[in-house]
Amino acid sequence: MLICYRTRRRIGAYLDEALGDREAARAAAHIAVCVRCHAEVESLRRLSVMVRQGMPSPPLPDWTGFWEGIRRGIEVPRGEARARPRWRPRLVAGTAGALAVAASLVVLWQAPWPSLTPRVASAISVSSANTDHPGGTVMVYSPPEQNFAVVWVFADSTD
Repeated sequence: MLICYRTRRRIGAYLDEALGDREAARAAAHIAVCVRCHAEVESLRRLSVMVRQGMPSPPLPDWTGFWEGIRRGIEVPRGEARARPRWRPRLVAGTAGALAVAASLVVLWQAPWPSLTPRVASAISVSSANTDHPGGTVMVYSPPEQNFAVVWVFADSTD
């Protein structure tokens, strides 16, 4: 497998007869016994023959109307308005993007956002109670519209 790898790397030089005598003899010996390398050499030889025979050249482009169009473009009187394309993709895409941003801002501006102002203290019930512990206090927080309560227990850490 390693010999195939080394030989395939040198097949181009082998076909161009650019290898030294010793390297060319090694490559020829391997190509004679290896089916894959032999097939590679044969396909490259066929390709070389096709290139040497020459491929038909592509047809020359037709420039007959090109210079006439240039001349007409130069000769258009300045007072005449040239026909403008009706479809401008960049303008349409830019306008659509601007409208999407504007619509998003309007929707966000009109959305019912929760108030960021603190709630009125009278709507919240906060109770505190003293405990038998000399440094301890218990506070209970319960909003009237919610069915829960938060209880804080404070104690003096020095005791």
